Amino acid sequence: MTNIEIITNSIREAAETLFEIADPQPGQLLVLGCSTSEAQGSRIGTRSSQEVAQAVLAGLLPIAETKGVFVAVQGCEHINRALCVSSKCAEAFCLPRVWVKPWLRAGGACVTEALVLLPDAVMVEDLNAQASLGIDVGGTMIGMHMRPVAVPIKAGPRAVGEAGLTLAYSRPKYIGGPRAQYEDEGKVHS
Repeated sequence: MTNIEIITNSIREAAETLFEIADPQPGQLLVLGCSTSEAQGSRIGTRSSQEVAQAVLAGLLPIAETKGVFVAVQGCEHINRALCVSSKCAEAFCLPRVWVKPWLRAGGACVTEALVLLPDAVMVEDLNAQASLGIDVGGTMIGMHMRPVAVPIKAGPRAVGEAGLTLAYSRPKYIGGPRAQYEDEGKVHS
């Protein structure tokens, strides 16, 4: 198996793990942050690779589509972490479009590739913390796009290529005090 196939398989396994644990409903939003440089063992932003980006998206997009989950692909800090989404996603989440065209040196490979692969792709400035699922390859700081409260998942693959991998989902906030009860998977906790 080539390194590219390993990357695709790692992302596929990560997405399957995330979807199994988080059990998303159709229409939910997943944010992907990915440093293709880190996946190749280099420092973030130093070795962008369209081939690695294609491998990552080949592992994620078919599973997300099957689940009916929207995918938002985050760019790097050179475009203020703007994201590529489908126009249908932008409409569903009332995300105002912005005018920026990412490329390998400003935005990165994954967001550049997403412009090609997502249907009617558009760029948005942020997700207004509406993402309920997240995949972060290489420490790209997707937390700003996650709905509170983001819960990291310690299951599935721990890396994509040479990059560390973090999966997350969001849950409602716990509020109240010592007398409050919380429903969790059919159980009530006091």
